[in-house]
Amino acid sequence: MAEIDLMEKYPRTKRNVEARGEEKSPADRALARQFGKDFFDGDRRHGYGGFSYNARFWEPVIPTFQKHFGLTAQSSLLDIGCAKGFMLYDMMRLIPGIKLAGLDVSEYAIANAKEEVRPLLRVGDARQLPYEDKSFDVVISINTLHNLEKDEIVGALKEIERVKKRGSFITVDAYRNDEEKRRMEAWNLTAKTMMAVEEWKIFFDKAGYTGDFYWFIP
Repeated sequence: MAEIDLMEKYPRTKRNVEARGEEKSPADRALARQFGKDFFDGDRRHGYGGFSYNARFWEPVIPTFQKHFGLTAQSSLLDIGCAKGFMLYDMMRLIPGIKLAGLDVSEYAIANAKEEVRPLLRVGDARQLPYEDKSFDVVISINTLHNLEKDEIVGALKEIERVKKRGSFITVDAYRNDEEKRRMEAWNLTAKTMMAVEEWKIFFDKAGYTGDFYWFIP
């Protein structure tokens, strides 16, 4: 395992955490956790407030992934929690020929995915990946696994280990101190599991996860 920020070139936006925390009700969080139209393209209180493609987000990140994992036209990669497939679309453009697949629990996201990658995506569950053992060179999951309960995350990590040949990278909601924990609790909309950074590391080790990881901290 390695703690490494492969998302360092992903554009950072200024977040008003306090305002978000005041706006979000239990009903908003319950609606967001359905991961339907309200979450992706509904009111901002329920999620993204409109989830559309913009090359400025993933285009700068793909070269980092490519260098770290040695991705080429002969490589294969799975994105768990792919949403509308924006990352995979940019990867398709920047690494021509690479074999890609995406999985997401949201039927809405897959149905409204980027047209160019929609045939590569499918609705599915991270806890029971619909792929054969060692199907992909690399498996990536960004800000997805924390939407599960702890025991479910263990199952999802074991599934990642099962379907990958050599590498993986995940990011999860985390905090390093009490202030970051307060901000995370105010910001959180869908996560069921949030832990301190050191707790996550122990958790990964006990679950048998051997890949790379980093944190989302608002």
